[in-house]
Amino acid sequence: MDLVDLIVEKRFLGQEFLTWLWWKSEERGGSVDLPGEGDITVVFEKHMLLESGEGESMEKIVCTGLQAELQEARTGLRMGKKLEQARIIIGHRDYEYSFTLAAALMEFRNVKLPKTETTENDKSDSPEEVEGMILERVYLFEELIKLVNGLFSMFLNVRLSEGWHDELQKIRAWVAKSDVVV
Repeated sequence: MDLVDLIVEKRFLGQEFLTWLWWKSEERGGSVDLPGEGDITVVFEKHMLLESGEGESMEKIVCTGLQAELQEARTGLRMGKKLEQARIIIGHRDYEYSFTLAAALMEFRNVKLPKTETTENDKSDSPEEVEGMILERVYLFEELIKLVNGLFSMFLNVRLSEGWHDELQKIRAWVAKSDVVV
């Protein structure tokens, strides 16, 4: 089996992770208890991409809007579409990270790292200050990756456990729930 076949075969894990994380973020009003880090804020916002089918019969739905307006994405899940990409905000300590996560390759896109005092005053010509600023950005990106890896590890622990069936039932109930006011 070559790499492309392996990616196609295992892409469901990233899709399940995004769906699980979306549910988990709404379970406690945007707060997720990440082992070793405590409560972090996880909010899905503005942009989601859902897919169904394969090859030429593949359908894609792009849902945009405020977090409260993502009912269209939930409707897509009800119809059997899979969450392929989502815009996420993670708040940890005093930092807020904003990024798009693509499920198939767990690829980070459009990452916005937190503003810090150093990056706010980035007018320096001093090589030492520029190097410090770069190292700080690298550190912040590593922190984001650590947080997402921690969330993915949390997901895998549940996904591979006996408790997955119960968790899946809760997710299905959440997807089926309709908050749409007519």
